Amino acid sequence: MDFEKIIHAINQTGSELSENCIAAFSQVARIRQVHKDEILIREGQLSNKVFFIAQGSARVYYLKDGKDITDWFAFENDFISSINSFYLETPSEHFVEVLEPGTVLELSKEQVESLSSQFPEFNELEKKLVTKTMLRLHQRIISIQFETAQQKYLNLLQVRPDIALRVPLTHIASYLGITLETLSRIRNKRI
Repeated sequence: MDFEKIIHAINQTGSELSENCIAAFSQVARIRQVHKDEILIREGQLSNKVFFIAQGSARVYYLKDGKDITDWFAFENDFISSINSFYLETPSEHFVEVLEPGTVLELSKEQVESLSSQFPEFNELEKKLVTKTMLRLHQRIISIQFETAQQKYLNLLQVRPDIALRVPLTHIASYLGITLETLSRIRNKRI
């Protein structure tokens, strides 16, 4: 996937980048081909990177008492990072793992800050993406607190109907805060 297609996808977020911004962006951004199961960020690592998923998917997860718990997913046209590590400059509490082979655009924190200070439209893009992530995580908290297992799964399918084709069911169950057996029962009822 080339940089022009990635910029087109970024522009679809509602932030139109100027030609000067795109030129500066293209000078610092790194386009990477990623492989399934590749770890982009590890727990304990100081992470100053953010990734735009141009093609494929990834997840953020952490380990609790040896158990793998998925925190969120990212698909095409989403950004993904270890948020606390990126913004607070602390060691990451999470792993970021590639779920499907694909293409990501990688930027460092310094590059993001530089582009944001030079180009108001890039700063606006960053604000929109952070807000989108906060709203998504807020909705997840509400879901965990107030929805039944079946409601959680049905709501996930409304947002991402193809998720079961792209993400292992164990990760989906973990994300929903339910067992794999409960997820299987819910899925069998729908068939």
